[in-house]
Amino acid sequence: MWTSMDRNNPQAAGTSAGITAWGKKLFGMVTLLALALSFALSLPLAGQSNHKSKMADELSRADRNSNVDVIIQYNQMPTEAHHQKVRNKGGVLQRELHVIKAGHYTVPASALAELANDPDVAYIAPNRSLSGSLDLTAAAVGAPTAWTNYSLDGTGIGVAVIDSGIHSGVNDFKNSTSTTYACTQNGVATTCTTYPTRVVYSQDFVGTGTDDAFGHGTHVSGIVGSGGQSSSCESCIRQFKGIAPNVNLINLRVLDQNGSGTDANVIAAIQQAISLKSTYNIRVINLSLGRPVSESYTLDPLDQAVESAWKAGIVVVVAAGNYGRDNSQGTKGYGTILAPGNDPYVITVGAMKTNATAATSDDTIASYSSKGPTGFDHIVKPDLVAPGNIVASDYNPNSNISTVYPQNLLPIAYYMNTSNTGNSQRYFFLSGTSMAAPVVSGAAALLLQQNPNLTPDQVKARLMKTASKSFPSNSTVTDTTVTPNVVYTDYYDIFTVGAGYLNIPAALSNTDLATLPALSPSASFNSSNNTVHLIDGTSVCWGSGVAWGTSVVWGTNVILPNSVVWGTNNQEVNGSAVVWGSGVVWGTTSTNGFSVVWGTGSLANASSTTLSQASSIPYKGEPAK
Repeated sequence: MWTSMDRNNPQAAGTSAGITAWGKKLFGMVTLLALALSFALSLPLAGQSNHKSKMADELSRADRNSNVDVIIQYNQMPTEAHHQKVRNKGGVLQRELHVIKAGHYTVPASALAELANDPDVAYIAPNRSLSGSLDLTAAAVGAPTAWTNYSLDGTGIGVAVIDSGIHSGVNDFKNSTSTTYACTQNGVATTCTTYPTRVVYSQDFVGTGTDDAFGHGTHVSGIVGSGGQSSSCESCIRQFKGIAPNVNLINLRVLDQNGSGTDANVIAAIQQAISLKSTYNIRVINLSLGRPVSESYTLDPLDQAVESAWKAGIVVVVAAGNYGRDNSQGTKGYGTILAPGNDPYVITVGAMKTNATAATSDDTIASYSSKGPTGFDHIVKPDLVAPGNIVASDYNPNSNISTVYPQNLLPIAYYMNTSNTGNSQRYFFLSGTSMAAPVVSGAAALLLQQNPNLTPDQVKARLMKTASKSFPSNSTVTDTTVTPNVVYTDYYDIFTVGAGYLNIPAALSNTDLATLPALSPSASFNSSNNTVHLIDGTSVCWGSGVAWGTSVVWGTNVILPNSVVWGTNNQEVNGSAVVWGSGVVWGTTSTNGFSVVWGTGSLANASSTTLSQASSIPYKGEPAK
């Protein structure tokens, strides 16, 4: 970034560097001469093209005696004459790629330089293998490392998706290996081949069937375990592969065609998942749903149900909620975690934005991601964060979700080389913590495939300890859908990102085993000296020594026991740590928000007590940047 002593203020920068006016002119002339010479040296001789500049570097190292798979882009739409030129040099046209003015060919490596010299050719690149999954989501958390380096894909692990159902017509949920069986065709006994579905069990708790009439559960299931079959075609440029692409899915439908449900149905579904645990090796339950907290988790029946699953040895993963922008009571989105994500036994997940890249260095928190502490109990939530913004996943084209969010329809050209301008009948964009939770569910399935003996606490502790803790001090996003525009600023404190950003390779390489429960700690405020500290006790793993200490799991950029958070004037005093942001912690103009969060009740962040999916963020979530 340029400062006043740099490019933005040349007068201030000039004399201090001792450069005279003549010196500047001479320097500029020398620079121009050097640039001109460099440019001249880079030009080809008369009558030649610089074929190296028109060919990917790795192609120049190809064995001249081999054939290579390439994509040749042209300066104009290629014609039959262009294809014939390639054939004349021993090449074979595999597919026309009109959308990028190109052709996909197999050609002798020895012919590449001559082809690149063709003035009609713009660039030649290898037909590279793709590792992109769920539009960068899997890449951001390192899932491809699990598939490639560890040969882990969730095989044998059952994940119960308690949601709006799973659409039966999705190819991505079929087994990757076929089975044969005796059959009859045209009256003749023969052998048939089929690819069995990995949706191994379905049950309806709504009363209208197990198919996904709303569309949410299919999307969530794809993030957990899509095999990517529908996006692995020859012309596909992206493959939407789930985090654990070979898990078995248990479909327990509790949300209706509008995405709404009740506690009773969810509890019944959790109960059924527990009873089916041995039959289908159900090790993970995904709950991308929630409702406002109404009482302590020790009393809430929904919380008690998830704790029963935990006691049965099942990892329970829950969406944090999407109320991080709620400042209706001056809390700046703090205190908005939904139930059952308020329960200390479960893994509660907030949403990050990949910002359209596979790297995590530019990732930021989604401003809508709910923040802790929880109502009544002040539990530190979320436990960690994972990608959840503008995620492409599986879709039922006959579901209501496309009617509710038509702007989230995914163009076919987004993942295929095609001139078709229509929308996909296979995939759909959604955003929210409901999309982040199944990323963690898939990660848990990979850990359990690697080590089936892990307990839910050990899975939770390992995911939290190994989560990446490198974040910016703050980030902003502007909501342009309202007038005047609203700017949201997020700070990367313990109640926003928990223990950090999911890192699957780090979790798989870690061998630490927690021997105590991994309950999320509670936070306590001492009004006599304005300090906040965490209460974890000696009966949980965070208090069991150096390996699982608070600073190890949550990092050093968070509130620590007895650390001062507020000064005498309610000002942030943590300097570069930027734990709470600028000004009063729970609002900038009054202490009302502070009273709401640290009082005995809960932030009433929704007018309805109906339990519903926790994801549906309109307009594809928030912008990439």
